[in-house]
Amino acid sequence: FTFFLILCLFVLGVFLTCTYSAKEATKKTKKAKLYVPQIDCDVKAGKIINPEFIAKCPPGCQDVKHRVYGTDIYASFSSVCNAAIHSGIIDNTGGKVLVQKVAGHSGYRGSFSNGVRSLSLPRWRESFLVSGTVLGWGIPLLLPTTECWAAVGRGGGSLSFYTPGDTVHKEHQTTPVPTPGTEMATTTPTPTTTTTQPSTTVPQPTTTPAAPRATAAPAKARPGLHRSRDMAFRGTSTSASNRNILRHTTGAQHQEPVATFQRAASSPVHLAMEIDSWKPGLSLFDTGFSSKEELNPKPLESISQGNQNCKVDLSFLMDGSWSIGKRRFQLQKRFLGNVAQALGIGSAGPLMGIVQYGDDPSTEFNLKTYANSKDLRNAIDKIQQKGGLSNVGKALSFVNKNFFLDANGNRGGAPNVVVVMVDGWPTDRVEEASRLARESGINIFFVTVEAAAQSEKQNVVEPNFVDKAVCRTSGFYSINVPSWFSLHKVVQPLVKRVCDTERLACSKTCLNAADIGFVIDGSSSVGTGNFRTVLQFVANISKEFEISDTDTRIGAVQYTYEQRLEFSFDKYSTKQDVLNAIKRISYWSGGTSTGAAISYASEQLFSQSKPNKRKIMILITDGRSYDDVSVPAMAAHQNGVIAYSVGVAWAAPDELEAIASDPAKEHSFFVDDFDNLYRYVNQLIQNICTEFNSQPRN
Repeated sequence: FTFFLILCLFVLGVFLTCTYSAKEATKKTKKAKLYVPQIDCDVKAGKIINPEFIAKCPPGCQDVKHRVYGTDIYASFSSVCNAAIHSGIIDNTGGKVLVQKVAGHSGYRGSFSNGVRSLSLPRWRESFLVSGTVLGWGIPLLLPTTECWAAVGRGGGSLSFYTPGDTVHKEHQTTPVPTPGTEMATTTPTPTTTTTQPSTTVPQPTTTPAAPRATAAPAKARPGLHRSRDMAFRGTSTSASNRNILRHTTGAQHQEPVATFQRAASSPVHLAMEIDSWKPGLSLFDTGFSSKEELNPKPLESISQGNQNCKVDLSFLMDGSWSIGKRRFQLQKRFLGNVAQALGIGSAGPLMGIVQYGDDPSTEFNLKTYANSKDLRNAIDKIQQKGGLSNVGKALSFVNKNFFLDANGNRGGAPNVVVVMVDGWPTDRVEEASRLARESGINIFFVTVEAAAQSEKQNVVEPNFVDKAVCRTSGFYSINVPSWFSLHKVVQPLVKRVCDTERLACSKTCLNAADIGFVIDGSSSVGTGNFRTVLQFVANISKEFEISDTDTRIGAVQYTYEQRLEFSFDKYSTKQDVLNAIKRISYWSGGTSTGAAISYASEQLFSQSKPNKRKIMILITDGRSYDDVSVPAMAAHQNGVIAYSVGVAWAAPDELEAIASDPAKEHSFFVDDFDNLYRYVNQLIQNICTEFNSQPRN
């Protein structure tokens, strides 16, 4: 009995000891309080590579110097906090916002809202979407530390704002269901552990027990946004890709709840993304460039190389309205079949898809459906007429958002062309939809058949709709046919025009149609450290452009008393090679002869510019020149060089204005310190794009 009593006391002691240890362990593993870092008013979303994060904005961010581009959808170099004020998420007293990055957009509309004036922008490779949905704090996020926000850099990205709250709207409350893709603690990241199995190695984040939390459930899923977030992890950087992604998402309503924080429980890809986002030491700032997303379309049954002298991605907008009638609809199909035959459809040549429009547009087949003319003609012959009105504007919007996507066979390197077939005249307005399509790089052609007679013109909804829609009003982009029975006569003229890629002006944008020459002051007053800051400024500007031997090209000149050609326009044809070349430029040191440097750049750099390129000179200096700058600058202007001047510290304002093109206030900039140069990267690019898109369309 004594032995049994001692044994019971021993067991009881062990039990009490274990209970106490468990309580202590529970206290130690109690979930840490969520820390939300505060950011400065001028922080741009593009600086942060996290696909989503929570941040606290300080008071007083409602200021014109913190620029915002867009309405509801903002370009990624907008101020995070001022964009949140513009959208109504917070006010000038500051507050917490949840930021989610999405893909780029083809156009941004400026507006005045909540005391903030946002600016317009024709196109940007990445953008951000704003929503007023209130979410709980149960979002699986990696929150940056205070120190990380101080780094300087510009990455791409686009955002979505939410006002974080402690509760979820009643109509969106759901019972929390833990899944592998969603159950992530919102504490400070902890080191991961790796469990090795015979065939796979799966990193698993160490997490602490978290209290159940409500998760916002969307009223309607938006797959386009899921895709945008996936793309952010994969690192797509080409403008065509970014533009195509956003077209899939632009139908989002301002108040619609967003579903992008939920992951499919069975998706290992999404789980891997969650785990990656929690890796310790993950950099928050993107200073590199990601590779283009690979397209793996379904293999085609019959593939032809096609006409390699006509590599275009072509969409025909086919008139299926009742006004055309059955007989003329058959003539239209015959015409499209003849065009397909004349083009020489093939994987290395032109690809063609068809969208039929009436009341609403719909895709008959996309670019990758058929890869030879024979199959394409057979498919055209089977198209059935839709009927309805002739809503061309709606059809152009549809094509802009949905047709030229990677998933539909868009190749990126081939010009995007839309040919609109119209019987008579449209029954809606086309100007705005056409403008957005043009600014997306889409070349719009119109083939109008049996146009309105003089007595019918009062019935036309939008007079001169063709000139308002096409890329240029010179007549190259429009063909008027008097009768459907004579349509066959314009097959060859149309094919010749769409294949003339040198004249497809809408493929040229502010980011891919320039020769940009940097003229860099290397005088003694700059100093080695500041010179490296100048080179970073040059690199930050360069990396926003689409660089290749057929797109934007970059060159550089350094000067003191003398001048040195660092590299010419034809030296490097990839973005990474250009950035590496900028990094290798060595500091020279000496005097400051800016006038001679402008003359040297005109003779040695811009004389080699291509005729179809805009010649842009960006000169950076920190002091007054020892020689005259006005005469060399005027000569450069007369030779078609668009000059921007950037002055630092002791630079003379009168010389900066003399160097700059007119109007000088839009082409000259001044900063008091080299460390503030980065503030003008976005403004410089914005001004270049604004000037490009203000060109007359004739």
